[in-house]
Amino acid sequence: MCRSIKTLRPPYTEDVTEDDIRAAALQYVRKISGFRAPASHNAEAFDRAVETITKASEELLEALHVRGGR
Repeated sequence: MCRSIKTLRPPYTEDVTEDDIRAAALQYVRKISGFRAPASHNAEAFDRAVETITKASEELLEALHVRGGR
């Protein structure tokens, strides 16, 4: 699932931007919802999910302690 989402932690990716994290969240929401772009009546829920997953992903990446190697 979501094969196009890249790993966003070192050593796979050194310089992760907020845009990288949001793009991964958007891909995830698109995959699980089945919508590339939601209809107007679903846009608020879609956008809220992207923001929630972006925030959770940022928190996860900040909390991870990588010990080297892959």
